[in-house]
Formats: sequence, structure tokens, C-alpha cells
Amino acid sequence: MRPIMLPEPPSGISGSPEIFARGVYSVIRRAVVIGNGFAGAENQCIGLVRALGLSARQSLYHVNRPRGGINEWLHWLPVSLHKKLEQFFRRINCSWRLQIPAKGHKVMPFSFGKKGLSDILEADANHIANMARENFDKDGPLLVVASGRDTIHVSSSIKRLAPESVFVVQIQHPRSHLSRFDLVITPRHDYYPLTPHAQEQIPWFLRRWITPREPPGRNVVLTVGALHQADSAALRKAASAWHDELASLPKPLLVVNIGGPSGNCRYGVDLAKQLASMLQNVLSSCGSVRISFSRRTPEKVSEMLVKELSANPKVYIWDGEGPNPHLGHLAWADAFVITADSVSMLSEACTTGKPVYVIGAERCTWKFADFQKSLQERGAARPFTGKEDMSESWSYPPLMDTTEAAIQVKEALSERGWSIIA
Repeated sequence: MRPIMLPEPPSGISGSPEIFARGVYSVIRRAVVIGNGFAGAENQCIGLVRALGLSARQSLYHVNRPRGGINEWLHWLPVSLHKKLEQFFRRINCSWRLQIPAKGHKVMPFSFGKKGLSDILEADANHIANMARENFDKDGPLLVVASGRDTIHVSSSIKRLAPESVFVVQIQHPRSHLSRFDLVITPRHDYYPLTPHAQEQIPWFLRRWITPREPPGRNVVLTVGALHQADSAALRKAASAWHDELASLPKPLLVVNIGGPSGNCRYGVDLAKQLASMLQNVLSSCGSVRISFSRRTPEKVSEMLVKELSANPKVYIWDGEGPNPHLGHLAWADAFVITADSVSMLSEACTTGKPVYVIGAERCTWKFADFQKSLQERGAARPFTGKEDMSESWSYPPLMDTTEAAIQVKEALSERGWSIIA
């Protein structure tokens, strides 16, 4: 164990600041964020660090997986093996970068910034662990926050290499060996496979392969939805930044956020037609409607909605150019309609306490259906039917997952004798 050495408080100061009362080596003043290149996962890390008050002292690292062409078919491989395969095919002069575009998709940014953690330093476990050990005496412990499957090996290796110098938080369930991390933060629906209803859906010979296989332990923090950056301070700032464009719009303002189909929430043009028809039905009770697409929105879906709705003077459709209005929409909207596929978009909207209507929830399966059920049971979301009167508002206790997770992190640090000074 490291000896606890307390520096003398500066002379001439009455009382002792917390850093002297608790010891310089027990105070976390810096954080490392490890991202996987996907905005949904990276925003969770940044949101947690923000809630802990360490945004100004965070370093951003990226687990780089080969992208483009046939690489898009190899994401199931571990990152290290994926990179070796790419190098092998390059050596034999194979057309490794043969372009195979994803069918029907276009890129339309839907993140908080112009880019995620792309082009940031490559995440190297040895480098980060050495940095934590070498700077411990000067800067105290290092908080490491990671999210996404590709980051698991790096974050767990940092914990193994520098156990006395780091506190590692893994966001999203790592599926196995949770003891590799100091804390795991994951939605409750990740434990859906353990419920009796889920067990009935799994053939007995497959149950041993379905994770997680054990109930959450002491180092697991359960949330309703995803963590994010849309806290009250961010929304106040966005309200001011977007005041000139959004404040004067006729009320009520309905914001429509369109995601994209996933393996457990499938849809296509059929849902777009249904949504367009429902929106036409509620336009009479709306003052304004603003529609945004995500980077996962299929082109056929966005084209259908643009064709059906863009001519209406009440409707504005963001084309992906210029500043992203997402935070401004969260701040100024009176109600939301959101596709069921995106846990992140729904989590952000449900933080506002404003009406959230969901379209496509009946198409979700497995744990994503459980997530939709939990939102409805909390009164945070309702199915979108197209019969709503948008001038009638309703409310609910806002989701505070990010704030509550930050509190749990601080409590876990306290048990270890550490704290955070923001």
C-alpha cells in the first residue's frame, strides 16, 4: 500500500480545504474517457464526466477499429484480431478497402458536437496505466470512464495494470467478469434475460450462452435509460443559444426525432408512411413541427418524410447542414415524437419532463421492448397514435439517470477513501 503523506496547509489560511483534510493522494482531479467511435456510447462517458464536474480536466482516447468497405462486416471480431486481419490482407495486396456501401443509409450527424472522439489519441492500456502510476503522487488517482464493447479490453487492462492508481467505470454491460471493473453502469433492461418472461423465450440448451447470467452485484449501478450530456445547465445554455431561432415559433412546438432500424427494432418505409400520416393528423393542434434525422436513418425513410411533409408551412426539416439544433430542440420543444429504436434520444427527451410520444414501440423485441415498457410504466412516454391534441400537456418525474449515476460513482469512491474535487 502507498504511504499516505499529507502536505502542510498553506500558512495564513484559516481552516483546511478538503484537499488537505482528506489527503492529496485521495482526491481525483482528472479523468480519461475511452470511446469506441460511436456517438451514442461516447456521449454517455462524456455526460458522466460532466456530471462529476471533471469536463475541464478530461483526456479523450479512442479505440480505433478499421472502418469502411468489408471492415463493416467484421465488427464482431475483437479489435486486435480485426487489425491483424486487415494488415494481413494489405500485405497480400487484397482489395481490402473495396467499397461496400451500407444499403439505404446516409450520414446525417445527430451528436452534440461536429464529431465524436474521432482523431483523438489511440487508447493504449499500457500508456494510460503508466501515466496513472507516474502521476499519482502529483495528481492523485485517475478516473477512467469507458463505454462500448470495443473498449472493454482496454479499460479492464488499465485496472489490472494500475489497480492502486485508477478507478475504472465501464458503461454498458460487459457481459462477463464484472469484477474487472470498479463500477459498471448499465440499464436495467440489460438484465431482462434473467426475467421469467425472457427465460420462457430462450431454449434451454441456449440459456448458458445468454448474458448476463447473474443478478447485478455490488459494483453494478442500474439506470432506466442511457447516460447523456443534456443536463439542466446544457439545456439552459442551448435555450439561450437558440433563442432567436426557436423562441418566436408558434406554439406548441413539436419536435420529431427519427433514428434508424436495429436488429431488435426493425422498420422501414412502412413506418415512415405511418408516421407521416399520423403527423398530418396532429398538425392542426401544432403551432410548429421540427424534424431531425440521425446518422442511422435510412435514406428511403428520410426521403418519404421529406416528400410528405416538407411542403407544409408549419414543418421544418433539418437537412444536416449548419449547427446541430438537437440541444435547442430539447430546450424549446413542448412535446416530442421519437422512434422507438433510440434509447439515447428517448433518454434525453425524458430528462425534460415534457410529453414524449413513441412510434414503433410495438416493433421492438427482447430487452428493447422491456425498455419501452419501463418508460410507459413510469409515465415518461406514451405510444404515438396520431389522435393526440398537442396543445394538451402532461408531465412526469424527469429521468435523472446521469445525475444519479454520478452520485453512485462518488459513493463508491468514498468507500475506497477517494473523492472528487470539481
